[in-house]
Amino acid sequence: MSSPHFVPVETRFARIATPDRPFRFGCGVELEELVLAYETHGSLNADHSNAILVFHALSGSHHAGGFCDDVPGLGERWTADVHQGWWDRFIGPGKALDTDRFFIICANYLGGCYGSSGPASINPQTGRPYGPDFPYVGTGDVVRSQALLLDHLGIEKLHAVVGASIGGLLTLNFATLFPDRVRLVVSIASGLRTTVLTRLTVFEQVIAIENDPHFRGGHYYGGREPEYGLALARMISHKTFVHLDSIERRARSELVQAGDQLSWYRVGHNVESYMLHQGKKFVKRFDANTYLRICDMWLRFDPVADAGVDSIHDLLSISQRAGHHWLVFSIDSDYCFYPEEQAELVKQLEKVQVPAMHITVHSAKGHDSFLLEPELYTPHLSYVLRRGVKCGDAWDSDDMVP
Repeated sequence: MSSPHFVPVETRFARIATPDRPFRFGCGVELEELVLAYETHGSLNADHSNAILVFHALSGSHHAGGFCDDVPGLGERWTADVHQGWWDRFIGPGKALDTDRFFIICANYLGGCYGSSGPASINPQTGRPYGPDFPYVGTGDVVRSQALLLDHLGIEKLHAVVGASIGGLLTLNFATLFPDRVRLVVSIASGLRTTVLTRLTVFEQVIAIENDPHFRGGHYYGGREPEYGLALARMISHKTFVHLDSIERRARSELVQAGDQLSWYRVGHNVESYMLHQGKKFVKRFDANTYLRICDMWLRFDPVADAGVDSIHDLLSISQRAGHHWLVFSIDSDYCFYPEEQAELVKQLEKVQVPAMHITVHSAKGHDSFLLEPELYTPHLSYVLRRGVKCGDAWDSDDMVP
């Protein structure tokens, strides 16, 4: 397993909207001041052809690799839990996303709470946090904002776009909204649509936050935050991210804490104590309004409408005409994005003759495998990123990047 590397990484900030160039959200609202927090790894080559854009998952951030113990303006939210990059085992010299060869970019989503403009940001019109007044954010908004970041960096076309979980949904959006700006699309443990099961699970998380008495419709800044609601939302999601056997194994070392007492119920099992610990830890580093924004864009994910076409066939035909090549990963123990979802994506890609390699990872760790087990992904990622693209039934042997 790759060990963490403690190379300091600096967060940078790109202004993607100004009074002269406002950003228009899909919901119709325009804002004149928007910023994206991002970080980069490696060096951009002379013709700017070696860039890879990485989309993070629900509770991730722009900090994908290396070590960063401070992000300006975040204060206590930037806890020790996030100082090491969330994909550090995959990004670095000689790793799957090899920084000796590629220039890696990762940005905090628009609407986020890790430095990008979002509900906790100050509204220049009022001098107070936006709160619920921050516009609804769709996946198309996130993708369009990051295309503006690429403009800021002088990158016309990406070597690849890579995303896992919700990030994988965004790779589909990017490939079909900006087909001429990417060559290779990598979707890990993701899918083609929001399933009914996912819709129910994510909606439960929305209800958990909305029903916390301290949520106050999103107007909680400066007062007590909706910690119970956000912790419950995290616990609901956590059991889909981590395989139940793994939860049981991890909980064996978790002692029932004396303070784990609810209003009436007394926590009596280490699994319960483990889940409470996960929820309590999460609320220290995340914002409830941002969590709702990301849940909302997941629930309303509609790449067909975003691309202005009529069907999945028409949507993926955009990818075919652009000459894209896809690498799709499934995890056989995934309870969040079931393997059938990636199989459907690959089937639809094949119908429109988009070259696609489909790899199933055998893991006991569930959805979180893509964070924890680089050895299961690196050979395939490295080969596809370095060696070429699929041509018919064969793979080119020439390097794509000098």
